[in-house]
Amino acid sequence: MFLIEDIWPPLQQFLSNTRLHSASIFQQLPEFMAASTCGDRDAELCRDDSAAFVLKFVAIASILLAGMAGIAIPLIGKHRRFLRTDGNLFVAAKAFAAGVILATGFVHMLSDATDALNNPCLPTSPWHKFPFTGFFAMMAALFTLLLDFVGTQYYERKQGVNRAVEEQARVGTSESGVEDGIVEAKDWSGKVFGEEEKGGMHIVGMHAHAAHHRHNHPHGQDACHGIGGGVRPHDHGHVHGTHEEEDSDVRHVVVSQVLELGIVSHSVIIGLSLGVSQSPCTIRPLIAALSFHQFFEGFALGGCISQAQFKTSSATIMACFFALTTPTGVGIGTAIASVYNPHSAGALVTEGILDSLSAGILVYMALVDLIAADFLSKRMSCNFRLQIVSYCMLFLGAGLMSSLAIWA
Repeated sequence: MFLIEDIWPPLQQFLSNTRLHSASIFQQLPEFMAASTCGDRDAELCRDDSAAFVLKFVAIASILLAGMAGIAIPLIGKHRRFLRTDGNLFVAAKAFAAGVILATGFVHMLSDATDALNNPCLPTSPWHKFPFTGFFAMMAALFTLLLDFVGTQYYERKQGVNRAVEEQARVGTSESGVEDGIVEAKDWSGKVFGEEEKGGMHIVGMHAHAAHHRHNHPHGQDACHGIGGGVRPHDHGHVHGTHEEEDSDVRHVVVSQVLELGIVSHSVIIGLSLGVSQSPCTIRPLIAALSFHQFFEGFALGGCISQAQFKTSSATIMACFFALTTPTGVGIGTAIASVYNPHSAGALVTEGILDSLSAGILVYMALVDLIAADFLSKRMSCNFRLQIVSYCMLFLGAGLMSSLAIWA
């Protein structure tokens, strides 16, 4: 009895404190749950796991086929007359694709990044104190410029070394074959130094001939003479054109690789976003929008790869990597849908930053390496009909891709 009287008061106090603590936990639980279930209630109302699972397989097939078709057309069609990369039809189609990519960066990626980084689920500091979306997009554009410059310098130096090696080899060949009449050196009034009997040009005289050609290059309407047509072997501009084509190939190599980097970085995110969704109301419009988007991004990328004159194996690897990225993202999202919370702070920050970086890359590539490179070229300035068609296709592509933001 004495033992019970001594133990009961502290035990009673402990039980009362436990009840009060339990009551406070249950009072705070609704608030905690409200803060943790920070998401899209409309998507929860339209939630149907089984229907969403079937639609995800439809999305994988549709997006994969659209991407493969888009990137394959310029790669396969470069051997066909109406789809050659130097044809007017290809230039117009590429302008449409550039408009699609530009709208993707401005209207879709920047908007999605802003929504993610300004989401109420994120803490006020620092995400609501600073415009991170524009900052990350700006930095991505600047780093893309740096990568573009460094890549171009690297390939130009690499090509310059190859030219020097080839030049030395050809000098030795020409010296050994002078007595046989293989190469004759004449003054500028006759054949150019290094010119062969069949009209070919040794690389020995390329730079000197190009410099001479620049001093005597025509301007005005004469500058458009021969644009779009074939160049005869004995034309004075043969060497200059060859040198320009080699430099252009270097640019296309860099452009195609940087463009694929920008496309792949956001393709993973949009594929993952579709994969983790359990709402058929969200997935259905995304299938059409992403298929359209994937087709024309693939066409633009395929055109750059085709113009870069990659080896068949390299072009195939780049094409497959592009075509498989978004479907792979959808598959990964489907696999982790049960444990992945797209409205968690980590997911929102990751999505927002990657979307911002992708937007900066795509906007830079669309404006600088696709639109400016084609629309400010001599070929475009010398063909008024091509100008009109290309501008119409550019605005049409940007307008159609922007209008898809209504549904996705």
